[in-house]
Amino acid sequence: MTRAYPDEPADEFPGPPRTVSDREDRDVEILAADMAEHDSVLEMYLSFDPADRAQGIPPAREDAIEDWLETILGEDTLNVVAVHEGSVVGHATLVPDRHGEYELAIFVLQAFQGAGIGTNLVETLLGLAQSRGLEKVWLTVERWNDPAVALYRKVGFETTGAESFEIEMSIRL
Repeated sequence: MTRAYPDEPADEFPGPPRTVSDREDRDVEILAADMAEHDSVLEMYLSFDPADRAQGIPPAREDAIEDWLETILGEDTLNVVAVHEGSVVGHATLVPDRHGEYELAIFVLQAFQGAGIGTNLVETLLGLAQSRGLEKVWLTVERWNDPAVALYRKVGFETTGAESFEIEMSIRL
């Protein structure tokens, strides 16, 4: 499959680690993550509100979450987590596809949504990706998820395709 990407690369993004204050004045650390953070990321997903699931992820059952984390925290992926007071409250991942491009997914606990954490997670993940030489990132988002679409546009993603229920967006790093 050939995806469309913007002609011009995005500006440089900040990489991890970094500490940010969200709109609620909560200090949040944005850190690179891998399998070592499995248990803390699992805890976040076990408390994830099922109403916030999109496109079937994150999985709902613990065993399915475990299987999913084995893939998205693997050595070929890039991950960052948002940590507040010792607990993971957000997670963003880049998972390689079979074309050498990377798909982005992001999840933020409901109590932390709308406070800028998602934007900081995506920017930091893209900064990590730039430092590792990745060039192409894409995602799909449900077309009615206005906050997510706004977040992706804010950091520089462009709409490159639209199906009936989803929008495909991409960015060149």
